[in-house]
Amino acid sequence: MKQQKYGAGGTLRRVQLGNALSAFGSGFTMPYMFIYVDQVRGLGSLAAGLVFTVFALAALVVLPFAGRGIDRYGPRPVLLAGCALAAVGAFSFGQASGTAGLLVASFLFGGGVTTCQPALATMIVRCSTAKTRSHAFALQFTLVNLGMGIGALVGGQIVDVADPASLTRLFTIEAATFLGLALVTGTARIPRPAPVLVIDGNAPTGPRALLADKAMLRLCLLAGLIFFTCYGQFESGVAAFATDTVKTAPATLGLAIGANAVTIVLLQMFMVRITAKRRRTTAMAATGVVWLGAWGMALLAGLIRGEAAAATVAIVSIYVLFGVGESMLAPTLGPIVADLAPTRLLGTYNSAFALVKQTAIAVGPAVGVLLVGSGTWPLYLAAMTGCTLLIITLALRLRRYLTPAQDNVAERPTPVPVPVRELQTAA
Repeated sequence: MKQQKYGAGGTLRRVQLGNALSAFGSGFTMPYMFIYVDQVRGLGSLAAGLVFTVFALAALVVLPFAGRGIDRYGPRPVLLAGCALAAVGAFSFGQASGTAGLLVASFLFGGGVTTCQPALATMIVRCSTAKTRSHAFALQFTLVNLGMGIGALVGGQIVDVADPASLTRLFTIEAATFLGLALVTGTARIPRPAPVLVIDGNAPTGPRALLADKAMLRLCLLAGLIFFTCYGQFESGVAAFATDTVKTAPATLGLAIGANAVTIVLLQMFMVRITAKRRRTTAMAATGVVWLGAWGMALLAGLIRGEAAAATVAIVSIYVLFGVGESMLAPTLGPIVADLAPTRLLGTYNSAFALVKQTAIAVGPAVGVLLVGSGTWPLYLAAMTGCTLLIITLALRLRRYLTPAQDNVAERPTPVPVPVRELQTAA
């Protein structure tokens, strides 16, 4: 009965375990890539910045191919290819000592990690039903946060800047986690999509179909703002604001990030039940309202930065409020993409969504750190507040482009008109 309620069959459990493994690997190494290039290999911050840029740009190259591959061959072969790329990239990253080798390894690493994302999302859609999908995506989000948190914690115990071999070991273990992902999830039997009975031969396919879908284009614009404003600032702009402007200690910043993860874990399943009875566009707009509170706390922290204790509470509150909003988005964004996508183009839609996410997360830190680093933190907070207000507006406007099912609205039965004669007889 419980499996029927949540769609938690054996295959879906393996997919979710794969999500956790992938997140563990990301948390295990991502926080230490900059230190590895800059300090351990001694190549400087410019080379480290180039490494992250190449890592993000890999998404622009691989995701269009990943989407077409999923639609043509299914998500499992694409996931296996992504795991192979990521494993080779991670292992090579730990062995490389020069800038050229690190850039090549970073491209393979980023391309592999990015390829896995739409494949895993498509697997979740295939292994769930319309009723269980929100729960499945929310559980994925919870496991990803747990995996990244545990990965960062374990990785921190291994890293020793004075010992380059410790970083090599770190990236070798990361490569092994992707081989584990291939073994656990890449070998799972994924249900086939429902057969498409009628296909219009003149209907656009691939990217052309996506570009013709006004609802999907508007959702991508909204998602881009969401990822730019929250996820793109989470560990960059807000972190720089906290440490450089408010003078928050790194240990306190770590506590704030930990509070974000705990908030998500505690609230996620509770938010699933709340959003299950609400419009998805309402949930996204409500996320924007909560994030307005987060930027308000950031402004307060900047104004009272001389009061260390009060400013610390304000900084921690920012991350907690971010977590509240994130827990509302988790059961919302993924299911909307799945409902908008034609069955034959699910991979293309998931890849496009992943591309928007990666681009926004890549651009966000550059903008945030630039504004905060130049000393114009009030302008930074004003810009992020403006973006958040735009999120609320676009979420509410998206409503008119969605069907009731896509917006999670139960269609009311059409009342059957009673013949006049029957009314007269009853009288």
